[in-house]
This record gives sequence, C-alpha cells and structure tokens, in this order.
Amino acid sequence: MPGKVGPDELAEHVFERSGAHDDRVRQGPGFGEDAAAIDVPAGTLVVSSDPISLAASQAGRLGVAVATNDVAASGADPAWLTAVCLLPTDAPETLATVTGDLDDAARELGVSIVGGHTEYVDALTRPTLSLTAMGFADPFVPTGGATVGDRVVIAGPAGLEGTAILASDFADSLAVPAATIEAATAFFEEISVVPAARLLRDRATAMHDPTEGGVLAGLVELAGASGVELTIEREAIPVRAETETLCAAADVDPLRIFGSGALLATVPDEYADDAVAALEEAGIQAASIGSVTADDPSGRLTLDDEEITGPIADDLYPLWAEADERTES
Repeated sequence: MPGKVGPDELAEHVFERSGAHDDRVRQGPGFGEDAAAIDVPAGTLVVSSDPISLAASQAGRLGVAVATNDVAASGADPAWLTAVCLLPTDAPETLATVTGDLDDAARELGVSIVGGHTEYVDALTRPTLSLTAMGFADPFVPTGGATVGDRVVIAGPAGLEGTAILASDFADSLAVPAATIEAATAFFEEISVVPAARLLRDRATAMHDPTEGGVLAGLVELAGASGVELTIEREAIPVRAETETLCAAADVDPLRIFGSGALLATVPDEYADDAVAALEEAGIQAASIGSVTADDPSGRLTLDDEEITGPIADDLYPLWAEADERTES
C-alpha cells in the first residue's frame, strides 16, 4: 500500500537513526512533526522536506505549497527552497512546465529557489519532486504542543488539494458538470497556508497542515505528537460544494483526501473565537471544530462518536492505481 510509513516503523527504523547528536537541534524527527527546528546565531531555523510523486497536474505548484506550508505551520516565514526534479524521459516538455510552476509559485510567496537537482529517469511516468523549504521562526510552533482545554481551529476547507487533483487527474472518469471541474481545478491556486499561519502563530499552542490522508490524518498526527485526545465534530469542518460533488462521484471521503490548503491549530479556549474572526476578516474560511479533551500518551481522535486511529491511507491512492492499470492494459 503506497503512502506514509506508519508510526511504529518510524519509531523502529527512522527516529533513532538520526546521525550525530547536536544540541542546537530543538526539534528533530518525530511523529507528526513535519519540520525540524535548529537554533543558529540568527534565530531558530525551520527546515522541512516534502515529495510530490503522483499528482500529474501542476506538480511544481503543489511542491512549493506543501514544502512551504510545513515551514509556515511551524511559525516560520518560508524564505528559501531547494528542488529535486526527477522527470519522465519520454516527456521532455515536462521540464518547462514543472520549472515554470515552481518559479511562479515561489515568486508569489516571496521565496527564493537556491539549489537542487534535475534529471530524466526512464522508469518514471509522472514527474517526481522533492522540495526542501527553510525559514526563521519566532516563536517556533510544534505539532506536539496541544494542551488540555485548547480549542481546535481549522483555517481553510477540507480536501482542497484532493479536490483539485480529482478535477485535473480524473475529470474524464467522473460524471460531474464541466463548471464544477473548472472551479475545482482552480483550487490549486489556494493551497498555501502561509497567510493563515501568520495570523495564528503568535497564539497557537500547536499547528499542523494536513496533507496525505486529509484532515483526519492531520488530526491523528496532531493528537499523537501532542499526546492528547482530540474530540472533533464532523459537521463543523468546512467542506466546499465542489469537494462534496467530486468526492461523491469518486466515492471518496472529503476528510480523507489530500488536504493542503487547510491549517489545523490548537489555541487557548479564550482566544478561539478571536482567531476564527481574524481569519475570516482576512478572507480565510475558518471554524472551531472541537477541543483537546484529555491527556492521552498514545494520541486519540474522537470524531463525533467514532474513534479514529492511524495511519490513515489517502482515498486517492486506489484511484491512481486503477488509472495505471487501465493505462497498462
């Protein structure tokens, strides 16, 4: 099954194999923690790497967004990127498309692309990117900072990235109106959470941007990193009409598809209403969707009356597998 490596395998094979000890590392590898934080003379440098391996459309724009979102969700202003681009040999025109998207998206965020690597690979049918984003944070906001009594706030609707992927990669197989496809494809322009993170970071106890596995995976990761129970109301989570329509046509859950474009945060209870109001005043759809109800070392997500456990597989993976099988046949 494709997707993220589970927490048990990470604990056994990854987290304890992090090379030499360095006291300057404030936040190293950890479940749910998407960025590292390193104390340097100029402040706290936040660094995060992320791949884009399956989405065929606007891979460069997606790559910039997912890498810079992780840095922003740690309280930093993303400033620099490196980009590794592995491209299909039989589609040389992909180079111009991908690098154009990278350049456009980085310029929009004021981020400099400072290095990387580009090559063609015979085995690839889609571009595969890996981007590393960097920036300084003050203060650094971890995924694992939620405390009992905090409220859980979401900035942005669920499934925005997944909806855009459905509209661009699977439009021919979904019986939905052309206007819905056109509107949903434009969601690629909205998947940065940098503005929302800037509004929340001074008061948030934890922040996390849901990516693979959607909002539910993001909540599970936040709960696990913080060692708490989150109690969430499904109906409180904003979902756009286009997302509902495309997900129904594809038979997938809006809360279990790629979720870039939303930001999860825990904030002190007394600040939650002000946080939502500030986000909405800035034109960012937001809602208070639940609370941190108990300490729980294992991490727990209760959605309405259902206990959700991870890891959560993204509902889009089977669709890509089916598309590849049709292509091969």
